[in-house]
Amino acid sequence: MTDKPLSGRKAQAARNDKLILEAAHEVFVADPEAPIAEVAKRAGVGISALYRRYPSKEDLLRKLAGDGLTRYMELAREAVESEQEPWEAFRTFMRAVVVADTPSITVRLAGTFTPSPEMFAAAIEGDSLNKSMLARFKNAGVLREDIDNGDLQMVTESVASISIGDAERTREVRLRTLELYLQALRAPGTAPLPGRTVSDEEMGARWIPKGA
Repeated sequence: MTDKPLSGRKAQAARNDKLILEAAHEVFVADPEAPIAEVAKRAGVGISALYRRYPSKEDLLRKLAGDGLTRYMELAREAVESEQEPWEAFRTFMRAVVVADTPSITVRLAGTFTPSPEMFAAAIEGDSLNKSMLARFKNAGVLREDIDNGDLQMVTESVASISIGDAERTREVRLRTLELYLQALRAPGTAPLPGRTVSDEEMGARWIPKGA
C-alpha cells in the first residue's frame, strides 16, 4: 500500500519545511547568532511562512537539533543491526555521521537554546544505543577496548570543525581526516590513551544555556 499523495497545500507546506530546515542548518552552523530572517531569505520563503511553522528562533533550533539527534540514532541503530563485516559496519557508520554533518549542530549550537524534555529523553536513549554499538564492535575485536562514547563524539566533532573551500571540498577533506582517526580507533591500538574520556555529564552540560 502506497502513501496517499499530499494535497497541493500540504505538499507546498512540506516543501517549505524542508527548505527551511536545510537553510537553518546552513545559516546557524555558520553563525549561531544569525537572525531567523536570514533563514527565510536563504530558504526562499516568506518570513510569515517560517513563523507559522516555527514561532521563534528557539523553536527552530530545537527542531534542527532534534532532527540531528534522530538522524544520528538512525545511523547508530543501522550500525548495530548491520550485516557487514564488523569493521566495515563501524567505518560505514562513522562516515555516514560525517556526511550527515550532525556533529556540526552540537559544535555550533549547544548552549544557544533550551532543549526540550523530549530532547533530553532522546539523548538518554541515544546513549544506550551508543553503548550497544560500542559493545558490538569491541566484542568483535575491531575497536580498541579503551574507547568510549565521548571519544567517538570528540572525533566526529573535530572532523566537523574542518572547513576548506566549498562544501564538496570540505566533505572530501573531512572524510580523508576521518580515515586517519579510524586507524587510531581500530583494535588493538599502539599505546594506552592518556587521561579520561569526556563523560556523559560533561557532554550533556554543554546544552544548558549559560545563566540558566
